[in-house]
Amino acid sequence: MKAIVWTHYGPPDVLQFAEVEKPTPKDNEVLIKIFATTVTAGDCELRSFKFPLFLWVPLRIYLGFRKPKKQILGSEFAGEIEAVGKDVTRFKQGEPVFGYRGSSFGGVCSVHMSA
Repeated sequence: MKAIVWTHYGPPDVLQFAEVEKPTPKDNEVLIKIFATTVTAGDCELRSFKFPLFLWVPLRIYLGFRKPKKQILGSEFAGEIEAVGKDVTRFKQGEPVFGYRGSSFGGVCSVHMSA
């Protein structure tokens, strides 16, 4: 599948359109085919990594020291359920959905849902 990825911190030029492995939902997850997502000021700040010194070390521990741990930004999404794990009962394939992943990022990855 295609995604916009960032492999290191820096200006907008670090973003790349790339082919990534399509995730497989775990038993308690759904896979959502994304139709729309957002680009927020938070995404831009994380990418550029221009933070006060007192936040630098904790954020690098959380996000990744040399490069980002999660290479797909985005936390808000709208799309359609593409696949469901065996323990998911509230959602069915083909249903339209929208959501917010918070600081988990990766708006194009499988999303944990309660069964």
